Amino acid sequence: MKVPRLRLLLASGTLAVLGSGALAAAPAALPSPDKGLNILVVGVDSRAGVTAAERTDYRIGFKECGCTDVMMLVHVSAGYDRVSVVSLPRDSLTEFPEHRDRHTGEIHAPHRAKLNNAWKEGGPSFVIERVEAMTALPVHRYLEIDFRRFMDTVNVVDGVPVCTERPLKDPVTGLDLQPGTRRVLGGEALQYVRSRKADGEADFGRIKKQQSFVVNTLREVRTRLFEDTDGLRWFAETLRGDARTERGISVPELLTLAARLRDLPPERTEFATVPIKTVNPLIPNVGATISWDVPYAEEVFAELRADRGLPEPRPTPQSETPLGEYTPRGGTSFLCG
Repeated sequence: MKVPRLRLLLASGTLAVLGSGALAAAPAALPSPDKGLNILVVGVDSRAGVTAAERTDYRIGFKECGCTDVMMLVHVSAGYDRVSVVSLPRDSLTEFPEHRDRHTGEIHAPHRAKLNNAWKEGGPSFVIERVEAMTALPVHRYLEIDFRRFMDTVNVVDGVPVCTERPLKDPVTGLDLQPGTRRVLGGEALQYVRSRKADGEADFGRIKKQQSFVVNTLREVRTRLFEDTDGLRWFAETLRGDARTERGISVPELLTLAARLRDLPPERTEFATVPIKTVNPLIPNVGATISWDVPYAEEVFAELRADRGLPEPRPTPQSETPLGEYTPRGGTSFLCG
């Protein structure tokens, strides 16, 4: 796939004409911590730039929560020979310290809240602060993706395959998939990663879909774009967007990361959801939440802090809800045929 060179704008605003060695020559400003690189990836429930037709066709709707529906903490090993991803459920119960509201300037007193409200109340810097506090892991870089950028990024690679062993039909998002594998473009891809009413697994099922989608997208990037430098830069620019945020990863840094992980096979990637202890009764002014198994979660994050990857699950059930069991999976288990 070749893309128009007019799309290839550098941060300086000058047009780029990229040669075959541009990927290897990308600026190496990306941090290289001794214990690995941590990137916080969030998906924001924002409909900015989404057309009225798309909102109707893909059941996106017109009301946004202004919160983060996806939160993945990505740990890249210091040797760039392993990638570990831990999903942090949006409904995770947490405590917000006193902070200033990003919209009104009002000072919020400490209060209980869902983790996904951190972006709404305090913005990206507050999200980073809360994730660092809950995981004791430093967040070196931050990547924020909204609905528009997600759909456009999927379209850059001409769609991504999704697969299911049983029918998936979600009356809320409009997702309607029959068993098998199907390549989906932007709007339908968004329906897939947003769906939590298609398989009876609520947000835990949605997280698995998101993890699967990440693995299959990376395979598409590897097979379609690594030999097309222009296309790879276009992908990075579309994914990154132009918003400036604290510790936001840049396009050159994304290209550097791609170069360093170029030969990493799917079996060297691993995915898990943070260990969950219980689903909580409704909390006034907070809603439906889940609580982490804090000691177990600390074991998981301690391994990442030591750059050792995800630990094996414990041999006996730990969570009060079967869907909340910590069950890490290798990237190959998510691949569609």
